[in-house]
Amino acid sequence: MRPSFTLGIEEEYQTVDPETRDLRSHVATEMLEHGKLRLEERVKAEMHQSVIEVGTRVCHNIQEAKEDLYDLRRNMIRLAKENGLVLVAGATHPFADWRDQKIYPDPRYDQVVEDLQLVARANLIFGLHVHVGIEDREAAIRIMNSLRYFLPHILALSTNSPFWLGMETGYKSYRAKVFENFPRTNLPDSFASYSEFENYVNLLIKTKSIDNAKKLWWDVRPHPFFNTIEVRICDIPMRAEESVAIAALIQATALKLFTLHERNIDFRQYSRALLMENKFRAVRYGLEGKLIDFGKETEVPEPELIEEYLQFVDDVVDELDSRNEINYIRTMLKQGSGADRQLKVWRETGDLRAVVDYMAQETRVGL
Repeated sequence: MRPSFTLGIEEEYQTVDPETRDLRSHVATEMLEHGKLRLEERVKAEMHQSVIEVGTRVCHNIQEAKEDLYDLRRNMIRLAKENGLVLVAGATHPFADWRDQKIYPDPRYDQVVEDLQLVARANLIFGLHVHVGIEDREAAIRIMNSLRYFLPHILALSTNSPFWLGMETGYKSYRAKVFENFPRTNLPDSFASYSEFENYVNLLIKTKSIDNAKKLWWDVRPHPFFNTIEVRICDIPMRAEESVAIAALIQATALKLFTLHERNIDFRQYSRALLMENKFRAVRYGLEGKLIDFGKETEVPEPELIEEYLQFVDDVVDELDSRNEINYIRTMLKQGSGADRQLKVWRETGDLRAVVDYMAQETRVGL
């Protein structure tokens, strides 16, 4: 059966004090209640009270997803303002200290903190998650295996977390470094079949390592409750248009890999050890680095690889009616990633509060 390739997009936002520009959590619970009244299940709490998460409905195409995501951002910006806060899209806050942040009161988060202790408390990060509808679980595993190759490139496009605790980290996605302190993160191994994946999950449940497959926090996973594969590697970008472009690229990649398989062609599989080399380069240098072309066994500047990647998916883009959204990736290459733009403001002003102001302004662009 051909997958539906539906889309769902989730974004995690920062709630910021307009005076201090620091994260502020004590109003987030009220904000959440008001948000649920307006947006129902499309808004939810995250582990830290200064994080608020939204998720689109199940969308049949990228235009629907874009409309829903823009609507969510507009509503959350308005809601934040009503609660004396500013909404910011950035994958780490430039100077907030996780030690000052409250955990959201919920048994699920209490359990995560109990299990992971300081690592959970320090996990003050903000991501973009993209779901693609793939109903056949065997097809989902096959597509996931091949999709892993592209994840470092997708991450490089989204990088938007160069600061941590008031310091310039030297990384374009410091969020990725913070998150890998959790167990069961990073790129997964490949699986020969869905039953092999299920056996792995069942063993972890049986041995009380996890209570369900949601505790697999990999960069891509078959979602345990929805018939989707969920790409979780991305920093949240500053602009909604960037999130939409990345979602369109992920959807196109899934369709392209499916069509290859339909024609008995498989995308070449590389070991996790090799793919992790490219992930490190993406985390460290973002769009300004070189990633490895494993076929040619050489380093290539990331913008050139992205251009090749766009050519690779080009023949499925019109079928998905997402050419406009995917073309925006070329704009992203020209304007630089969120991390590059944050660093530019920092170099010009030497003021991290000015960086927060810039991020808040970019969060509203195009809405």
